[in-house]
Amino acid sequence: MSTRKDFIRQSAILGAGSLLLPATGFSKVIDKPVSQPQAPVGDLQKPSKWADGSRLVISISMQFEAGGEPETGFDSPFPPNLEKGYTDLPAKTWFQYGYKQGIPRLLALWDKYNIKVTSHMIGEAVKHSPDLAREIVKRGHEAAAHGLNWTPQYNLSYQQEKKFIQDGVAIIKEITGKTAVGYNCNWLRRSKNTLAILQELGFTYHIDDLSRDEPFLIPVKGKNFAVVPYTLRCNDIQLLEGRYFSSQQFGEQLRLEFDQLYEEGEKYRRQMSISTHDRISGTPAQVKVLDQFLAYAAKQPGVKFMRKDEIANLAFKDHTTMIDPDYR
Repeated sequence: MSTRKDFIRQSAILGAGSLLLPATGFSKVIDKPVSQPQAPVGDLQKPSKWADGSRLVISISMQFEAGGEPETGFDSPFPPNLEKGYTDLPAKTWFQYGYKQGIPRLLALWDKYNIKVTSHMIGEAVKHSPDLAREIVKRGHEAAAHGLNWTPQYNLSYQQEKKFIQDGVAIIKEITGKTAVGYNCNWLRRSKNTLAILQELGFTYHIDDLSRDEPFLIPVKGKNFAVVPYTLRCNDIQLLEGRYFSSQQFGEQLRLEFDQLYEEGEKYRRQMSISTHDRISGTPAQVKVLDQFLAYAAKQPGVKFMRKDEIANLAFKDHTTMIDPDYR
């Protein structure tokens, strides 16, 4: 059976491979005589810029999952060779690192650059570490929802899924005082009902989308709903076992992604997404690499770091934001 790390690893390889393609014009799809103008394709039919004048917006996710993992059946660096009925004790300590060391270390890094991030919180993880959840919000970061626990929701009925989302949100609200307006599904796998449920519950955006490098709007139940795209390319989950991607390679991936999007940002509205997980990016090597990248990115003119709820709000207010009527 495929695991999340296999899924992410394959996607990351594809994403990294795309960076090795020869550089071309934005709209060039095939070679044509120089005398013939190249027709715009896809979303690049006309220039679009951030309404606030930003050259590139960077949005960082800090996944708060540790403490909400199930007793069995979770991803970890250890092979699935444990006999049935036994608790994987070393794997549990790997998760504990997320709330004992990982998030505190990441919070210090965000403070260093005065960056506000979006923390996608699993309800049961928040319940397990309430003081840490409150500290995240106290420092100005967004508390977004990430489900009640690691149970998949794509196979639930409408009412079951609605309750699953509501229960996770209720825990976040009770402990942090904040009502989540953004949502992230387990494995990004939503059901055919998820968006309608989110709209019904008062959410304003979701991130389970990899189709664009800018936010856009979709019609849901007769009302616009924001999509703030996520990432697999700049996602630390590919470092799950530390053998598919080193921290140094991850840093290079971030730098290459930034440079290309920053170049495109001269003409087009561009968003760079970075995903950090408590027990992975909170490690010393990862924080060092992130520190180096942030120092590089922050000094470039026109770069802004934004929470995802802020990006969604900009998308709603800007009449030039793309609307995708055929979104699935």
